[in-house]
Amino acid sequence: MKNVIKLITICLFLAVSPKALAQDWTTIAEKTVNFKAEKDVVTPRGNEKNIDKIRIKCTEGTVKLKKVHVEMSDGAKKDYDAKGVGVLTKGMTSLAWDLPGKSGELKIKKIELEYDSVGNMLVTKKAKVEVQGRVSH
Repeated sequence: MKNVIKLITICLFLAVSPKALAQDWTTIAEKTVNFKAEKDVVTPRGNEKNIDKIRIKCTEGTVKLKKVHVEMSDGAKKDYDAKGVGVLTKGMTSLAWDLPGKSGELKIKKIELEYDSVGNMLVTKKAKVEVQGRVSH
């Protein structure tokens, strides 16, 4: 009986391992942020037809995210208020936002990012951010 319980426990552990819970996020655009309030337009670098969510990841420095605006290939637009996200430092990501339209059919045309880089060039590095998309299955 104890062996059966151990076997069930091991199976459950393997079924709910971190790899099983991991989502398929891919980098679709990158941007370096200057030391001032800024608004940048980012064009995705490839064919993002299977992207159903996006998020912002800070890969270097510190950035204060304000707003994200997405425009899809069919003209659908959506604004995301990112003020609640606050300040992102190296390795941190924002919340994931659902994209407008039907998953798998539309392509991201452009993404506008509104943010501030925190710090100054004498003390810290410029912030670098990635726009990541979740690949839907």
